[in-house]
Amino acid sequence: MQDSGRRRAAGAARRQLRYNVACSLDGFIADPEGGYDWIVDDQSIDFDALYAGFDTFVMGRKTWAVMQAQGEANPLRGKRVIVASRTLAASEGVTVVRDGIETAVAALKAEASALDIWLFGGSELAGSLFAAGLVDRVEAAVMPVLLTRGIPLLPPGATQKLALVSSQSLASGIQMLAYDVVR
Repeated sequence: MQDSGRRRAAGAARRQLRYNVACSLDGFIADPEGGYDWIVDDQSIDFDALYAGFDTFVMGRKTWAVMQAQGEANPLRGKRVIVASRTLAASEGVTVVRDGIETAVAALKAEASALDIWLFGGSELAGSLFAAGLVDRVEAAVMPVLLTRGIPLLPPGATQKLALVSSQSLASGIQMLAYDVVR
């Protein structure tokens, strides 16, 4: 979300894990094959500013594969990336966490940093981090698209209350929503 580059003095407050994701109106983050070509292009979104609001990106293996496929255009090149995977081989510039991603993310949150952590995807990883009580904010760019099937925003699990922080309607029809997790 564009309002979310909250900076704070190092050590002044705990850094947050923010699930920042594009989804269809019916709650899917990808089509059944993992595709995302349904995401609406909106030139008013400042992606450079968005990425600059984070210093760490956490994702699952499938999401990392999508980012790697972008080659030189991958916006995460040179960024700190943590990938939860039991099968991914270690690769330069990426930390692979095979077991205990919840412990690893809790340690990331405890680090002194002025920037937050982007939970980049996917659904199963987000579900496990929600279940562990580690997600602080959900930032959804809701696309004016109905997929009717695909990979859900979250897998089935416990109910989680949220509190609206901000909302913005873009001319493209995208609804930018930010919610804090209520504990």
